Amino acid sequence: MGREQRRLLIDPGRLQQAPAGLVGLTAAESRYLVKVLRYGPGAVFAIGDGAGGLWEAELIEPLGAQLRQPLEAPLAWQPPPTPPLVLLAALVKRDYEVLLRMAVELGADWLLPCRAEFDAVAGQPNLERWRTIAREAAEQCERPWLPQLQESRPARDWLGATISLPPPGGPSPVSVPAPPAGDSPAALKVLATTRQSGAVPLLEVLEGWTARQPPASLWLACGPEGGWSGAEETLAQDQGWIAVDLGPRILRSSTAAVAGLGLLSDWRYRRWGC
Repeated sequence: MGREQRRLLIDPGRLQQAPAGLVGLTAAESRYLVKVLRYGPGAVFAIGDGAGGLWEAELIEPLGAQLRQPLEAPLAWQPPPTPPLVLLAALVKRDYEVLLRMAVELGADWLLPCRAEFDAVAGQPNLERWRTIAREAAEQCERPWLPQLQESRPARDWLGATISLPPPGGPSPVSVPAPPAGDSPAALKVLATTRQSGAVPLLEVLEGWTARQPPASLWLACGPEGGWSGAEETLAQDQGWIAVDLGPRILRSSTAAVAGLGLLSDWRYRRWGC
């Protein structure tokens, strides 16, 4: 299958309900294929399920497509990336939707919005819009696994706990009380900061990973416009987060998240091939 074939992400549940491989399309999916791409009956495109599976499909009518492979025998399947890359990003007043899109393009597997003590965001985030943005970004960059976007929670919930990541496509991450030092999973957790003394360059932290096996998970936490509070930084440090800086320049919160994630994503690819 050539890369020129455009891709749609369709939930596994919908594919499971497709009789004899005949997949019903939503109005938005039909509009994208017919109006934007100018596809007609007989046009071939790709369908991914966001869980590693990929099939070829033929457009039968504006609201229907036929899989060319059996549902149980996809054209291709890829295992989930290991280690999973997690972005814990505090809500900011501007550019958060751009941040989410770029995070998906850079390979983040879990997107965890959080409310920090110094954020200046009012109202509730539009989670459904954010999930649409994440899905469209995953389609655009042809990611086989759809990133998991969670509801926002207080930053302290994540910074002060051991986080258990479920298998891809499973339930939300489980936050449990942190065990004593030395008993936590082998996760690499870095906290971007410009205020905390002792912060080290992120590249130095990555170059210092000498173990042959990858960490269980790879975390980046970025604060809001006002930065992390002293209490948040202390809590994070107590629970094994490594305070890092991203260079000599002062970055916007959204820029810092993207810059740090780019370094982590590149390191993961060079070291672990995903």
